[in-house]
Amino acid sequence: MVTLNSDDMVPVLNRLRRAQGQLGGVIRLIDEGRDCRDVVTQLAAVNRALDRAGFAIVSSGMRECLTSPGGIDAEDQATMEKLFLTLA
Repeated sequence: MVTLNSDDMVPVLNRLRRAQGQLGGVIRLIDEGRDCRDVVTQLAAVNRALDRAGFAIVSSGMRECLTSPGGIDAEDQATMEKLFLTLA
């Protein structure tokens, strides 16, 4: 099992909190009947933030695998590859 370094997760959590706020903004824009362009622009920003958070999590997991004293076993390698491809 691949564990995440809690120090690496601080910026990820910050990014996710920002994305949460942006998503709230998208909902408000729709509730207010705002222009489609404004809604899609904010939605794209949320999407980018989520993608970056996901890649940061996978990156942290990969780093943990590569630096672990015992190396990486085939199961962890397959797990990390599957997670990466899920985001790609």
